Amino acid sequence: MLTITKQFHFSASHCLDVLPSWHKCARMHGHNYVVVMELSAHPHELTEAGFVRDYGDLDAFKTWVDDTLDHRHLNDSMAISPSAENMALWIFSEWTDRYPELTAVWVSETPKTWAVYRATAQTSPVGLLRQGPTPS
Repeated sequence: MLTITKQFHFSASHCLDVLPSWHKCARMHGHNYVVVMELSAHPHELTEAGFVRDYGDLDAFKTWVDDTLDHRHLNDSMAISPSAENMALWIFSEWTDRYPELTAVWVSETPKTWAVYRATAQTSPVGLLRQGPTPS
């Protein structure tokens, strides 16, 4: 299996209003998010150029991030609680039809924290990012 990844960045606010009022995440706050799209294919599924998918094809996702998430209040953009875990699942479900090679979506709210939705039990490649997700 061959895997490619691409990072996308945006800034947004949210509050997890289902938490008790004393919890810091219940208050409105913001993050500088990183989203990693992970796409995979078997060697016999590569394009004629030898790609899992042309990175340029991910421009539509970048446009969507800019229009839907960047400098927004995520509670207004998402119909579910905007936790990093829910965001990873939501992004995957929104984009898997457009990118059938999509195998995982990684979401980071801070440099040390990541939530991942993975479609399969496939192992991620080591060293995706300098300061990013590491396989479990």
